[in-house]
Amino acid sequence: MNSAYYEIIHLIERLHRQFLDVLKAELERAGIHDINNVQSLVLHNIGEDEMTVGELTIRGYYLGSNVSYNVKKMVENDYLVQERSIHDKRSLRVHLSDKGRSLNASLSKLYVRHEEMLAELGMNEEKLVELNNNLLSLEKFWASQMLGGELKTLQAETK
Repeated sequence: MNSAYYEIIHLIERLHRQFLDVLKAELERAGIHDINNVQSLVLHNIGEDEMTVGELTIRGYYLGSNVSYNVKKMVENDYLVQERSIHDKRSLRVHLSDKGRSLNASLSKLYVRHEEMLAELGMNEEKLVELNNNLLSLEKFWASQMLGGELKTLQAETK
């Protein structure tokens, strides 16, 4: 199958992996070896927020099955502070430590540099906004399909 839709599915996956490779290279260039690329992306997504491990997944800040392991490693390496919730002692909340905030600031500067470089290549803010809007539409479409939008069509075809 070589439709544009099918190519987009694979492109999104490849882009995510490639971006993680970019983060890995940047961490290595900076001499940072106690946090990996996936962890640094989670750290940046947390930003100034405080949340539970479950909220990381619900908010879409983490894709994968070992979120607890990665949070544990970031706590061990002093990027995150983990504390029991005041309201629910069973719940653990995390927020960035000073070391985490420093790395987060560096990542923010990296993203700004990337935006500037993209603008020089002709992919300005307007084009990025348009791309975001298209990807958000695709996300909404897929979400609607999980709610049964396509299931009825498939059931009808199999009868």
